[in-house]
Amino acid sequence: MLRRSTIQLLRFPFSFFLLPVYLFALGQVPVVNAYHAWLIFGILHLLVYPSSNGYNSYMDRDEGSIGGIKNPLQPTRQLFYVSIGMDVLAVLLSWLISPLFALGIVAYILASRAYSYRGIRLKKYPVVGYLTVVVFQGGVTFFLVYHGCSVDKTMAVPPAGIIAASLLIGGFYPLTQIYQHDADIKDGVHTISSSLGYRGTFIFTAVIYSLAMALLAYYFSNQGSLSKFLLLATCMLPILVYFCWWAARVWKNENVADFTHTMRMNLLASVCTNIGFLILLTWR
Repeated sequence: MLRRSTIQLLRFPFSFFLLPVYLFALGQVPVVNAYHAWLIFGILHLLVYPSSNGYNSYMDRDEGSIGGIKNPLQPTRQLFYVSIGMDVLAVLLSWLISPLFALGIVAYILASRAYSYRGIRLKKYPVVGYLTVVVFQGGVTFFLVYHGCSVDKTMAVPPAGIIAASLLIGGFYPLTQIYQHDADIKDGVHTISSSLGYRGTFIFTAVIYSLAMALLAYYFSNQGSLSKFLLLATCMLPILVYFCWWAARVWKNENVADFTHTMRMNLLASVCTNIGFLILLTWR
């Protein structure tokens, strides 16, 4: 019987925040293997991402708010075993896609564990921890989805898509850390956001997102599909409005960089980005 804390700390709803990369990659595959596309969706969003969340919570034992949960319960040993079991199942299912996809999932899991594990704890290093998340949740995931969902299991994955996916995660991620500065520093973790400070985090996010949008404009324009980029940019407009409004408030009062505003930003960004990439997926 799964404990309530185990189910809560796996944070299945949090997978929604990482869905844009999957939808982006899937929408770019010329000919999709539908069965593999659904299987990959399940592997990532129902196994790998929740398992990573659970393992991270087991290592951190947060007492304050974490992504998607205002009042987290304390983890038990069961959470550790469940996360390991989910990882094993994810790898076994990944072999049904391709050996390369399975190896990529193994690499993702190992990177996630190195990020959280107390003996390594990559998350305590601002640049290394940030790059680990950006590369694996962004570029590596885009590559694996594109490769795994293609009929011929192609290796010819567009580099611009890989980089754009990394930049989208790179712009999104520091804002998820902005309300945890005190808790992270108390735990010996120096995130990219705590290193940049409140204002610096917003400036950094604006720069990375601008680079991501510029690269997406180049990518779609190079395909002769500039109208797709304009649609995507339109879908993302509410994100820009809320971001500017929130940044202006934080500039006047840093206490506004709190859990509630962070979750609103994350939810809005995820909804708008998912809608944009979902429309592009159905456009085909």
